[in-house]
Amino acid sequence: MDIKNEVLYRVYFLLFGLLLPAAGFLLYSTVNIAILEGEYWREQGRENYVKPRAVPAERGNIYAKDGSLLATSVPYFDLYFDPFASSEEDYFANIDSLSYLLATYVDNTYTAGGFRDYLYNLRDTSNNRRPNRNVLLKKSVSFAEKARIEAFPLFNLGQFKGGLIAKKLSERKRPFGLLARRTIGYVREDQQPVGLEGRFDSILGGQAGTQMMIKVDPKSDLWLPLGNLSEVEPRSGDDIVTTIDVNLQDIAEEALLAGMRRHQPEWGTAIVMDVETGAIRAIANLGRDDAGEGYYEMYNYAIAMATEPGSTFKLATMMALLEDGHVKLTDSVDIEKGRTIFSDIEMEDASSYSFKLDSITVQRAFEISSNVGMAKLVDRYYNLPDNGDQNKGAYQYLQRMRDFNLDLPTNIELEGEANPYLKNAYSEEDDWSLVTLPWMATGYEVRLTPLQTLTFYNAVANNGRMMKPYLVERVERNGETIDLIKPTVVKKAIASKSTIEKARLLLEGVVERGTASGLRTNQYRFAGKTGTAQVNYSRSSRGTRVGGYQASFAGYFPADKPKYSCIVVVYKPREGGIYGSDVAGPIFREIADKCFNSMIDLHDPLNDGPRPVLYERNLPGFELGDEKDIRVVLDYLRIPYYGDPETPMVIMTASSDSLFIQNRSMSDNKVPSVVGMGLRDAVFVLENRGLRVTTEGAGRVVRQSILPGTSTRGQTIKLILG
Repeated sequence: MDIKNEVLYRVYFLLFGLLLPAAGFLLYSTVNIAILEGEYWREQGRENYVKPRAVPAERGNIYAKDGSLLATSVPYFDLYFDPFASSEEDYFANIDSLSYLLATYVDNTYTAGGFRDYLYNLRDTSNNRRPNRNVLLKKSVSFAEKARIEAFPLFNLGQFKGGLIAKKLSERKRPFGLLARRTIGYVREDQQPVGLEGRFDSILGGQAGTQMMIKVDPKSDLWLPLGNLSEVEPRSGDDIVTTIDVNLQDIAEEALLAGMRRHQPEWGTAIVMDVETGAIRAIANLGRDDAGEGYYEMYNYAIAMATEPGSTFKLATMMALLEDGHVKLTDSVDIEKGRTIFSDIEMEDASSYSFKLDSITVQRAFEISSNVGMAKLVDRYYNLPDNGDQNKGAYQYLQRMRDFNLDLPTNIELEGEANPYLKNAYSEEDDWSLVTLPWMATGYEVRLTPLQTLTFYNAVANNGRMMKPYLVERVERNGETIDLIKPTVVKKAIASKSTIEKARLLLEGVVERGTASGLRTNQYRFAGKTGTAQVNYSRSSRGTRVGGYQASFAGYFPADKPKYSCIVVVYKPREGGIYGSDVAGPIFREIADKCFNSMIDLHDPLNDGPRPVLYERNLPGFELGDEKDIRVVLDYLRIPYYGDPETPMVIMTASSDSLFIQNRSMSDNKVPSVVGMGLRDAVFVLENRGLRVTTEGAGRVVRQSILPGTSTRGQTIKLILG
């Protein structure tokens, strides 16, 4: 029993004397590490954390139609230095030369000696100083500058032995500055993506790679790769090629800016579209800044601002009337000297053209943009009581608007397009009233964006075929096309051929004889429609209160073979007029003029058609010169000629539709006639006969100072050129 008790005592001693305190210590340590000092140890874990990190991909470029860069990513680097990456031997062996180079080429606020002391202190860990393992050397360093710094002593040992850490970043650059700024757009953290950058972010952004990295310093988000190769290589973003024509974009922006400065509106927009394809060649948007000091591209008014279009909508009204067979262009309408009443509310024409007129043709009413004329026609044929017949009255008018796609967005490749607004016939929810149709006929109680209006006008210019407007024509990878975006036909015909022909005739008449007659030019013909809409208005039997105006012009050029369609909208002009013909029309004209003068595809080729027959008045008769030179010129110009002269100098004569080259004999001892010769030939002939030559003027010889046939005695002869 004594032995047994002794063993038990020893067991109890081990249990209570050693194991229980150890268990208590372990429990205390667990609580202390997990709870009391948990954040400290978690921070230590984060400091030395190694994990796979994303490696950003190179972002793709955005190109203009001709290959000009609109947006590209330019790499730059923030350079850091880990003074503890290298051995003490390497560090202090290179510190002098490294200090000199850093002070000279990186940070000249230090002297070479000052940099040396600074680098010495970085390795000082006395007094339990915490080592700084990411010392900032320089921010925003170019690739070339980075390569030069990497060649410095110590740094040339590599990032693991030399300690130089390069954090790669990139900045999006636009080589053309603010050109098409809002259309190109941007992608930024914590902001809504904008423009093509935002819409095609998944294509431009590429795919990020991954690489094992270690966090260099707990106080910064600086990670150092553990190897030279990524575990998953990033794939660079693809490039997109837009439909933007840089020259046209510049023309549109300059013309719009000049107009904005003249008229001081709140905002304005101009769009140029290729008639045949629907490709957007230019899209300019300018708005007044908050300080009111200038105009900048801050918002895409062309696609995002749906407003009452005003008189540009009258084209749709006229086409509905023509398509339904209600009117002919030669029919008459009484415009009542520009004023009439609908349900106790007065409507009046904006143009002084109307104030002395009563009955005029439908075509003339459109050309002078008579609100009364358009409204009375629609009121007569469509403003009928609702009898449930979906094929009559307002239903029929609105169906025509839908046939023209004026109830649908264009679905262009940009976010933020506003939906058009058309009321439902006889709908109480849409505040339908007896005056809705008359006012809708003139472009009120309906909303469209400038791009939606232009798409409609472009279809008229394109013989009724409606094209989807688009901004990107292909996606490229390493210069190879991987996705070709072809033009899209929305509707093969928005109206009959007859209606389209009459619509184009009406638009040409507006420029030739109507509200835009002051804009016409003798250089080329264009077609279009002016628009002036009241904004922020309220109407009642007491009259209309107006808060401003919107001026617009929509059309295309050249009128006979439309190449481009264009719309200009200027919102709330404050100076120099309010009407579309005074404000938006001149901007349209400036865009069209510069396009016509600078774009070769708007001009008919000079050699288009059969080669014309040259008659005597068109042929170069009585030209004198060297026989060989004349043959070379005539052969190059492919002008047929006859004759086989034997003299070195010849004369060309024209007869009927033929050209002859004939002998021109000259005596060796007599002064010859050189009238008609070029200077080189004349000097050659005269100096070979011992004469000294002086000249006056430029061109061919028109007079000589010594008469032909005079004996040569070494005289000086003066040639008058002209």
